[in-house]
Amino acid sequence: MLTAYLLLSSAPQPAYHEVSPMRCLALPFLAMSLVTVGCGGADSQEPSELLGTQRASLTETDVDVAPECQGIIDFVNAASFQTLDAYLPSDVASNLVEYRAVSPFATLADVSSVPLVGAARLEQIEGGARSEGYIGSSCVGIIDELAVSADDAARMVSLVNTVSSTELHDILPYAWNGATNLLNQRPFATVESIAATSGISSVSLRNIRNAATLSDPLEDLIAAVNALPQPDFGANMARHFDRYDLTTGSHYYSLHGLECFGIDPDSLPNGASIRANLADAAEVRAEVESTVDYANRSNQLPASVVSQGLANLDERIAGRSFKGCYFSYSNDPWSGNNVAFFVDTVSGFSVLTETYWSE
Repeated sequence: MLTAYLLLSSAPQPAYHEVSPMRCLALPFLAMSLVTVGCGGADSQEPSELLGTQRASLTETDVDVAPECQGIIDFVNAASFQTLDAYLPSDVASNLVEYRAVSPFATLADVSSVPLVGAARLEQIEGGARSEGYIGSSCVGIIDELAVSADDAARMVSLVNTVSSTELHDILPYAWNGATNLLNQRPFATVESIAATSGISSVSLRNIRNAATLSDPLEDLIAAVNALPQPDFGANMARHFDRYDLTTGSHYYSLHGLECFGIDPDSLPNGASIRANLADAAEVRAEVESTVDYANRSNQLPASVVSQGLANLDERIAGRSFKGCYFSYSNDPWSGNNVAFFVDTVSGFSVLTETYWSE
């Protein structure tokens, strides 16, 4: 079945192309998570059971202030000059009051655009908001121009500690040294220590936050698909995986039909064909939707999970370009698997689909 690796353990990983395989139904690899899904038998869960355990709320859009940290914006919009002046130099407090009189602040970037407001002043603003009760423990604070919630921070730490090196470099395409340093220094305990790593900028931290939190509805759908009992033919999907290992690993009984686009040919095995054009949003949507339909042929998935997951996918892929591959493989002469994966060429957002059959 699924040859992707959902690296959800917190153990340190090797520096490059790490993999944590798990066997299922005598097939070579399955996604690894806290619960083995998609294999049938006693360990499988019905979608309703799987979705019954709700994750903590996460930031769902590419904003610079988590909902739990919105009080920071409320503080600079609502606090009197006297209150602001208690935490900031008077000229900074005056500038904030003058600017909000024209247009209320909506983002942290708005606040940062005010003259004399830099990193040190943002830290003082956060301190004032916390002291005045505008934010609490659910807001970690402002880190590298990003107001991070406790839920987001936990997910960011988990991602950096467990994601494959290939995917982390895809998430940070313009911070190769930063990604390498994260891999060499993990595991991390806090998001502050991630931000303090050499080579990690405010843009890098935001990329990590987006990779960790913006696709929860899609990941709910993926988990539901993988939880369906599909012993002989069905589908699996993954949001996080090691694309390098998928195309170069020697774990296949038979690998054929490898066609890639946007992938460095030198990183592919001999015989791979290279397609000239990248994938667009329509191609990614069609592949994911057809895989979901194939898995859900008995209409076992809640309609809301499907619709919300696909809507979330559309938000992540609209107007984007993707590198990736299509290929087929066999574990033995009595089974077959068809795989496709796509990776956003800028953000590193990735998704994998797989359909399979066995006699």
